Amino acid sequence: MQRIEKTVFISYRRTNTPWALAIYHYLTGHGYDVFFDYNSIKSGDYSQIITQNIEGRAHFVVVLTPSSLERCHEPGDWVRREIELALEHKRNIVPLFLEGFSFSTPSIAEKLTGKLAALKRYNGLKVPVEYFDAAMEKLRTERLNVALDTILHPITPTVREQVKQQQLAASNASRVDENALTAQEWFERGMVAETTEDEIYCYTQAVTLKHDYPEAYNNRGNARANQGDPVGAIADFTRSIELNNPELFIVYNNRGAVRADHGDLNGAVLDYNEAIRLDPDYPMAYYNRGNVHRLQRNLDQALSDYTQAIRCWPGYAKAYNNRGITRRIQGNLKEAIQDFTEAIRLEPNYALAYKNRGYDKNSLGDILGTLTDYQHYLDLGGGRQFGDQAEMENTILALKERYIKGE
Repeated sequence: MQRIEKTVFISYRRTNTPWALAIYHYLTGHGYDVFFDYNSIKSGDYSQIITQNIEGRAHFVVVLTPSSLERCHEPGDWVRREIELALEHKRNIVPLFLEGFSFSTPSIAEKLTGKLAALKRYNGLKVPVEYFDAAMEKLRTERLNVALDTILHPITPTVREQVKQQQLAASNASRVDENALTAQEWFERGMVAETTEDEIYCYTQAVTLKHDYPEAYNNRGNARANQGDPVGAIADFTRSIELNNPELFIVYNNRGAVRADHGDLNGAVLDYNEAIRLDPDYPMAYYNRGNVHRLQRNLDQALSDYTQAIRCWPGYAKAYNNRGITRRIQGNLKEAIQDFTEAIRLEPNYALAYKNRGYDKNSLGDILGTLTDYQHYLDLGGGRQFGDQAEMENTILALKERYIKGE
């Protein structure tokens, strides 16, 4: 039997907290029972709480901005998993388009892969900041005011208690003012800016309007790092940490990367350690720490870190490649070749993996295999990209002569 339901799950990226909170306040003010992860649920409880709330609520409102799908390619990304769960359980999915979001934008369309591609079938609702209340009224009176025959699953008492805590925290949070939403607009403009200078300008506008905006400081830190300003980048990452960014493990990883790039290897390791402590399943921190250990010639630790990165993300081709390099340094060429081969299987256009495998095949006397891999490296543009085109062409010619002579 179809009926009108007033239970809502809000799916959002942490960078879009002001929008999600404003939507929460509007809907709860009109009698809706709304859940969203406002206060960062503990990782051990997260899966159960999120899954039960999607299964137990009729409507699934997903906040979509240029930044919202940014990490959907990563293993275990919860925005992707939330959307896939809503699709699987046939919830009333309502995409909210903010900050010029469009499914037809190439940088957005390329992220809608696998099950996530089905999201494009749903008619989105545009939410301009200057007409926020009007858009919310349309959401409430049209998109959520529909009769459904959805089967809702019961939510356990333990999870209900967690839901109450999240709802209490969100309800007690200060109302989102126009400055916060305008800061969010500048943040999203930064996400799609075409130059580093424009990125920095947009994020600066965001933190000027909203001083306690940790995500904007983090992103400006990344932009400053790309611009060659490590001091400014580290200052921004540190400020983001001080503001207790909801994804602190990413900020520590970012600060560690800048420190490593500019010679502070010990400081980088400390940051990667903290990132891993905060999220023991974050593959990038293991990978980056492995790179530092390899530079410091702590090869066993590097090998362990690359292996942990692969455990967290079995499809991490770069981790296989760098573990292969570490095994080569340790003299384990056959195992190194196995790692390079797996990296190539995962990413068939991975030029450096071909070069690395060819190098080790040459060390083992496999000239034909070396020639094949080196040629693949050049065919994939590796020589032009890494500046060794002429050197590799000469190496291939010398190897061909050796092969013809039967050496």
